[in-house]
Amino acid sequence: MLWHKTIGEGPDLVLLHGWAFNSDIFQSLVEKYKHKYRITVIDLPGHGRSPDIEGDLESWCNEIIKLIPEQSILLGWSLGGLLSTFVANQIKVNKLILVASSPCLINNTDWEFGIESHVFNQFVNNLKNDSTKSLKRFVSLQSKDKSQIQELHQSIQKFPASQSALDNGLQIILNSDLRDTFKNISTPKKCILGSLDTLVPVRIQDWYQAAGSKTHVLRSGHLPFLDNDFKI
Repeated sequence: MLWHKTIGEGPDLVLLHGWAFNSDIFQSLVEKYKHKYRITVIDLPGHGRSPDIEGDLESWCNEIIKLIPEQSILLGWSLGGLLSTFVANQIKVNKLILVASSPCLINNTDWEFGIESHVFNQFVNNLKNDSTKSLKRFVSLQSKDKSQIQELHQSIQKFPASQSALDNGLQIILNSDLRDTFKNISTPKKCILGSLDTLVPVRIQDWYQAAGSKTHVLRSGHLPFLDNDFKI
């Protein structure tokens, strides 16, 4: 079973983090909302304190679904947003909130709101050659706030993801295109974006609105939930 923790009182809120990180990244968000929600944080497979789970997007999500209370609000950041989209198409949730996330994280001939495939492939190669250096560079892309970057480094170093989990996560990112899945979700949807995000461009806002989602833009990088103005 995946590592998880529940704190607070109120309606259920489940938080899913992104690639290479762990649920500790939501610490300030939990403190902010624990008097309003019953919050469950989950470490993704092979991340943080969770065991490895070999497999694809569906395999990871099947394990996550086991821990989600009925009628939850489901919030996913970055890769966690991709997983949340899949989950919300499988089970009933009260609301889906995506934070700095895209249903298709790699660009192709009919999609330009992700990462260029050659940039992604270069990152994968760099990770294989020097994972420590590559992860440090990846963390530095999350924010321009040096204190935030330092906290993120410490979090990753305290509970590093396994190499297998990093590889599986990258394969999920590479192979997942959940645009139609997202459109088919009837649950209320909201997407929160950062205008300074270098990984998920803010211009994806128009696509989300056309796909039936509310949107909100904060002046932040890839970590809008650390912004003082962030609201669930």
